Amino acid sequence: MTTVQTYPTPGLYWEDRFSSPVPEFLTGVPVFLGFAEQGEVACPQLLTLWPQYAERFGPVGISALPDAVQGFFGNGGRAAYIVRLRHLVPLEVALAEGLEAIANLDTVDLVCAPDLADLSADAPQLLRLQEEILAHCEAMGDRFAILDAPHGATLATVQAQQQHLSRHPGSRNGALYYPWVQVQRLNPDLKGKALPPCGHIAGLYAQSDGETGVHKAPANVALNGIFDLSAAVSTADQHWLNPPSLGAGVNCLRVLPGRGIRVWGARTLSPEVAWRYVNVRRLFLMVGRWVDRNLAQFTFEPNDLMLWIRIERELTAYLESLLAQGMLQGNSPEEAFFIRCDDEINTPEVRDRGLVITDLGLAPTVPSEFIVVRLIQGETGVTLV
Repeated sequence: MTTVQTYPTPGLYWEDRFSSPVPEFLTGVPVFLGFAEQGEVACPQLLTLWPQYAERFGPVGISALPDAVQGFFGNGGRAAYIVRLRHLVPLEVALAEGLEAIANLDTVDLVCAPDLADLSADAPQLLRLQEEILAHCEAMGDRFAILDAPHGATLATVQAQQQHLSRHPGSRNGALYYPWVQVQRLNPDLKGKALPPCGHIAGLYAQSDGETGVHKAPANVALNGIFDLSAAVSTADQHWLNPPSLGAGVNCLRVLPGRGIRVWGARTLSPEVAWRYVNVRRLFLMVGRWVDRNLAQFTFEPNDLMLWIRIERELTAYLESLLAQGMLQGNSPEEAFFIRCDDEINTPEVRDRGLVITDLGLAPTVPSEFIVVRLIQGETGVTLV
C-alpha cells in the first residue's frame, strides 16, 4: 500500500521511490510427476531442499520418485516441483491429471516422470505416455521433457523408441537418455534395483544452467550419486544409436576411464537439423518465456509505429544481454540477431485482426560435438594443425 504524504504549502517537492525489481525466472526447474505415499494428489509442491520431500510426501515407499528427486538435488538442482499422481487408476489417467495440474505453472521448464518408465507394463504403453508428455510440452511452449528408456531395454529397443518418438510433432521438446543408473536406493528393499536417470539428468541441466547458462549443452559432466550403469555402452553402441544420417539421437550415459560416469550426448528427439541440440532448443524456449512474461504489457496498446518501436527496443535490450553472456553467436548485435516489427509485416489487414507481428531471428551457439585434430605428415615430420 502506498503512503500518501501531506505537504503544508503549495510548491514542488521531491520524493524518492525505489521500485522492486522484477524477479528473473530460473531455468533448470523441473516438475517431477510420480507416486508418493502421502500428500495432496495433482497439486504441485515446490521443493528447494531434498529434506523437504519427506515432510511433504512421507516415507520413500517403492516409487522411483524420491530417488529421482534426491538425484536431482545431488547433482546441482536448486528448485523442483513435485506432483503426486493418483494411485489405483490407469497410468494414462494419472498422467493426464498430473499434466493438467501443471499446465498453468510458468516457473518450470523441465518435465520428468521417472515412475512411467519404472511401472509401464510394456514398451507400447511407455511410448504412449511419453507421447503425451511431448504433446504437453509442445502445447505449453515453455518446457522440455527429459525421457527415460524402458527398464531392461536393449539397444534395439532404445533405437525403436527413439525412432518412434522422433516422428511426434513435439519431438523437438524432448530428449531420450539411456541406460538406467545404479544408485544406493533410499528404500533398502529396492537394493540392487536400477533407477531411471531423468532425475540425475535434470540436476545436471540445473547445474549447467547455473554455472554457464542454457546455451551450454548439458553433457560431459560427471554425475554424482551413481556407482554404476545398468548396461555398458561402447563407442560402437552409441554410433549405432546415433546414425550420422539422422539428426535425432539417444543421449547415452557412459563410464569413461578416469573421468567417471558422464552424459555423452546432447541431442533432442527431433529429426530437424535446426533443433538437433538440447541447448539450442532450450535457448529458444527461454526466449519465448521471457517474451511471454515481458511483452504482455503491450496487449491492448494502440497498434501503431510507437508500439512497434517499443517492442523492438525491449527485445533489443534483452537479446543484447544474451549476446553479452555468450548465449548467441556473433561479434555484434547485427550478427547475433535481428528484429523486425514494421508496417510491411503489420499490414492494415493484420492490424484489423488485432494482431501485431514481430519477426525475431537468433544465431544460437552450437556445441562442439566433434573435436577433429588433423595430423599432416610433412617433409620435416608430422605437423599438428
